[in-house]
Amino acid sequence: MQEAEKKVKKKRLKGIAGVLDKQLAPLRDSLLFKELFGDFKATYLLNAVDSKVAALVTFDEGTIEVDSISNKDKKALKKKVLGWDSKLATTTPLFLQIAMGELSMGAMAKKVVARKIKVKGLKTLLKLQEIFALLQKEE
Repeated sequence: MQEAEKKVKKKRLKGIAGVLDKQLAPLRDSLLFKELFGDFKATYLLNAVDSKVAALVTFDEGTIEVDSISNKDKKALKKKVLGWDSKLATTTPLFLQIAMGELSMGAMAKKVVARKIKVKGLKTLLKLQEIFALLQKEE
């Protein structure tokens, strides 16, 4: 059997990573996404602090890759280790509200000030919000 014929088994993503992977799936084939974000490169660490896993989401010139990262060792989630550009840490219910577009920018800002949402790399994180807004338009 040749290398090209071998089927690559996709690993099962756990927790918030699995949810995000399914939610971002329509953008993988979206021509509008490739047109708007075709030259965009960024890696996001989305850490559900009440979960066992975090999600590492990488956008690389029109492609999207989501990985599950163990949430047990906080040192393993550092920027130096994973190389993320932006980090968002909060509880799973708040993540779902953000991902579904149910939380306005004002409401998010209030939660950041109240330390219910922890953010690093805000400028890059705003691009992620643009991507989720595009996802809402695609549906």
